[in-house]
Amino acid sequence: MTNKEKVLENTIQRCREKHIILPTYKQMRNPELIPEKITHKLKDIGLWDLNSLNLYRINWKNEPVKFGGGFNGVNYIELPSELTGVKARIILLIGKYFPTGAHKVGATFGPLVEKLVTGRFDPTRQKALWPSTGNYCRGGAYDSYLLGCESIAVLPQGMSKERFEWLHKVGAEVFATPGTESNVKEIYDKVKELIAERGDSIVNLNQFEEIGNPLWHYAVTGPAMEEVFRSLDGDINRFSGLFLTQGSAGTLGSADYLREVYPHIKVCAGEALQCPTLLENGYGEHRIEGIGDKHVPWIHNIKNMDMVAGIDDNPNMRLMRLFNEKAGHDYLKNELKIDPALVNKLSLLGISSIANLMGSIKLAKYYEMDENDIVFSVATDSMEMYQSRLVEENQIHGEFTNRDAAVSFDSDLLGLNIDHMIEMNYYEKKRMHNLKYFTWIEQQGKTVEELNAQWYDENYWKSRYAKVAEWDKEIMEFNERTGVIKEYL
Repeated sequence: MTNKEKVLENTIQRCREKHIILPTYKQMRNPELIPEKITHKLKDIGLWDLNSLNLYRINWKNEPVKFGGGFNGVNYIELPSELTGVKARIILLIGKYFPTGAHKVGATFGPLVEKLVTGRFDPTRQKALWPSTGNYCRGGAYDSYLLGCESIAVLPQGMSKERFEWLHKVGAEVFATPGTESNVKEIYDKVKELIAERGDSIVNLNQFEEIGNPLWHYAVTGPAMEEVFRSLDGDINRFSGLFLTQGSAGTLGSADYLREVYPHIKVCAGEALQCPTLLENGYGEHRIEGIGDKHVPWIHNIKNMDMVAGIDDNPNMRLMRLFNEKAGHDYLKNELKIDPALVNKLSLLGISSIANLMGSIKLAKYYEMDENDIVFSVATDSMEMYQSRLVEENQIHGEFTNRDAAVSFDSDLLGLNIDHMIEMNYYEKKRMHNLKYFTWIEQQGKTVEELNAQWYDENYWKSRYAKVAEWDKEIMEFNERTGVIKEYL
């Protein structure tokens, strides 16, 4: 028996003992394909419960309840013109109704499961290492627990305290690195140190280089957006734009899918203005938790972008208060007459989600989009993990008043303009792509040959996303070998 087969046998035995079944990408895209007996069992399980059947809730279609929910249509919110100040319809998919309250459980599912079903990760003796600036290591720790694996989370010490508290609750080994959101190199340095100390007892699942991260969004998030678009009223709707902050570039994998279906869409990647890596080859610190900077992720298909936009973190934090403080809600409801039900849903937008809204508005303004243009983005997570940030802002700036709300609405939403944006030509894209060299070739051991293949080989990205069907086949074969699936058929 080869070592790979021995590892696979260990994994199969672990999943058999812990009664674990793996969902396919097809089932995560279309939960109606999930066996009825599993759907029935989920009625007795909470959305965040540490139960392996919650792997089947890694999708955009969970019923928006905390306990016992089934599946419905894609969870999304449409933000009206009276709030955004633009004619275009802006739609955000909602990540709150994933287990852990963020879609990163999908982004982490891909890298981990790919290795489990192919005998490249042994849960009986190895730990899954999740380097992250926040939600990725939360999703990784959650998926690891459900899949019978131990996990290690590495994230900056400046992230919200709620993240650290939650990681400790699920039993992850946690390392806090110097800095905040944009200090990614410090995370990599800690990872190298851990690997040097522990050898092959850990497996590094780096969100910035694991193709399973964007592949999940290619297979699940892109089709979810397409499904929402096709359901909208209006005979002449146009799927005109997609805005997503760069972060790990995982969610931007949805752009590769959407480009195939809607070739003329404008895809805009956002980054914090205070750390303008793509815009200015720059650096800095910022407060938009959920997007990491000062490098270009290996998995970012820069060639598929049309624009880059800088998002100022100061308006971002003020909008967080407008959307969540009582004075902000009162102003929006009573003075602007915005639907109270919608205002009460604004807490569905966490800090990086607000950045996605801001970028969507800038994109719509840049191309002078009208009421027939639809712009999509995602609300990666909600304010659930950022309540301490509201407390901090109150301590620093004082009570958020009606006047603050009026100023924030006028300047931070209606006042958004098309500054700090680049409409990318061939050489702008190539300049940004070439920035990968300094992190990935000089520091992380990638090859120039593969870097060039990402740019020049038209089949490079297509061939990787084409593996969705192959992985589904391997997942189904793995489930058959554990035998657990038979109980639910």
